[in-house]
Order: sequence, then structure tokens, then C-alpha cells
Amino acid sequence: MNGRDAAGARPCDDGGAGDLGPPRAGETLDVERLGAWLRANVAGLEGAPSLRQFRGGYANLTYELRFAERAVVVRRPPHGPLPRGAHDMARERAVLAGLSPRYRPAPAPLAYCDDPGVIGAAFLVMERREGVVVRRAFPPELADCAAVERRTAFALMDALADLHAIDPVEVGLGGLGRPDGFAARQVAGWARRWETARDRDVPAFDRVAARLAAGAPAPLGVSVLHNDPKLDNCMFAPGAPDRVRSMFDWDMATLGDPLVDLGVALGYFAADRGAWGGMFSATTVSGDYPSQEELADRYLARAGLPVADVAWATAFGLWKTAVVLQQIYARWLAGATSDARFEGLGPRVPELIEKAEAALG
Repeated sequence: MNGRDAAGARPCDDGGAGDLGPPRAGETLDVERLGAWLRANVAGLEGAPSLRQFRGGYANLTYELRFAERAVVVRRPPHGPLPRGAHDMARERAVLAGLSPRYRPAPAPLAYCDDPGVIGAAFLVMERREGVVVRRAFPPELADCAAVERRTAFALMDALADLHAIDPVEVGLGGLGRPDGFAARQVAGWARRWETARDRDVPAFDRVAARLAAGAPAPLGVSVLHNDPKLDNCMFAPGAPDRVRSMFDWDMATLGDPLVDLGVALGYFAADRGAWGGMFSATTVSGDYPSQEELADRYLARAGLPVADVAWATAFGLWKTAVVLQQIYARWLAGATSDARFEGLGPRVPELIEKAEAALG
């Protein structure tokens, strides 16, 4: 199997969260009430909208509202208990407001609503961009491009380096986070989230946490971090695999060491992709992707940064992603979602933790 013919994969044409179709059970919206709010708060929207859901994501609920002359994207938190600080639509609006004038992949925010009476939660409205998203297979609009795996992977590294090159103060995001001691706080924070979400003992988790805490490297600098940079959080224009057109899911963006963001991205390109089992990202299927070393070199060269502790960063990325999957799986166990995909995430968690330990050597 390769990245272009994975069984069961479908092409995507969406606003960044996966296959576009009718809302899943329990995740529909009051279209009449939302449409009225949008017409009153976003210029250029007329008539009754049609509603579709981007159904490929695992976290925030993302929808397309298409009016007579224009479409917009609406994002809201998932149902059920939420980790503190996650799924923050106000934060995402602030990040996009700062970045979008300077950083081409950041979609422009259009409106924000903190009244849960409209759709049951706070929500963000953002511009709708057209393009394709890579998931378990390359969609037809990219599949025939030569060396498409390498080109899209390098495009992600370029987009990440360009993001990290932006001065947070210059775009009004100097107060977005606390960069001092960032890496150590990240390890401690994700360890706490694990304790809240875990449903079993995974002894390797604590071993990895201890080694990450003890070996946290000196920071490369202070940057705006996306916090989950991966191919299926990106959109590409058809036939254009060398540049990320849009990047999505900014609700956990913060300020910190760019090495941490790089590590998360590299974790999705693990040399042995068996742990992913065809889920979550295009890097879950085999293909001629660059090695992690090539990707790190590409990033560091474009960012103008020195050689870094890529092994620590990759291990952190895998370990953190294991916690994220565990949180999503815990929502399924608690009955907060009926999305059957979530059930399959639980067995992946120990495998990712083992990969994190292996990355540390």
C-alpha cells in the first residue's frame, strides 16, 4: 500500500478538517438560529445557508455554512468535558487575527461568538478556503504530482519554519504564552493531562516523562507555536504540493521553543509508521517520505537555526501525541461522542509511548 491508494480513502475538498458531508449524529447545529447570527455579524451573507460538517477531524467540530454568494467556516469545541486550556475559540481568533495579515497559511477570522445560546458553545467564524487536504491517501488533485510525498512533507517544514520566524510582538501576540521554561512546563503539563485521562497503566509513560524532563534542551528561541503541525492540518492547492496554502487548528497556539513544534511534526513521520495503523495523517501510510533527519535539516536550514536535539524533540512529539490520543479516547469511553473512530485510538497509545522511548535511544 502507498500514500496514493490506501484502501477506503476518499479524496478531500474541504476547509481543513476532513471529509465534507452531513453532520454526524449528535453534532448538528440549529441552522436557522446560526444563519441569522451570521447574517447579522458577517458582511456579505444573504439567504438561508446549507450546512455540512468537515468530518475527518478528531477534536473541534468544524462546519461549512454556504450562503447564496459566499461560504464560511464555523468551529466550536467538541461535546463533553474538555481539558483546561484546550479547544479555546477565543484564543484561535486572537492568533489568526495576529497572524493572517503576515502569514499566508493562516485563514482570516471573521467573527467570534461567546454566547452558548446560539449553537450550544462559543464558536469562531473564519474564511472558507478551497483546496485539498491529505489524509490516508493523496487526493486526485495531488496524487499525480511527482515525488508528492517528499514535496508535501518539505512544504510542511517550510511553513513551520516561516511561522517560527515571525516576531510574536510585531503581530500583537507577545502575550500569548510564557516562553520561559517552556519545554519543562510542557513535559509536566502533559504528564498531568495523562493522569486525568488515562484508563490503564503504561509503565513506559513515566520512564519517558522522567527522561524528557531531565534532558530538556536549551531553547532555540521564542516563536509562535502551532502545537499540532501535521499534513492533515494543512491544505494544498490542486497540483501544487510545494507550498502549504492554509494551516488549521490554531486553538492551542502559544509562545515557546520552536524545537517543541518541530518535534511534534517529526513524530508524525516516524520511520516505522505501524503505530498509526492508517489513522490520523497521511504519514500513517507507507510512502517515499523524507527521513526525519532530512526533514529536520530542511526546517533548521530554512529557519536559520543551529543543530538541535532532534531526538529529544521527536520523542517529546510522540509522547505528547500519545496523551492527545488518550484524551480523545477518554471522551469516547465517557460517552461524550458516538464517533466510532475514537474507539480505535486506545490501542495506539502504548505503541506511541514505546516509539517515544525508542527515539530517546
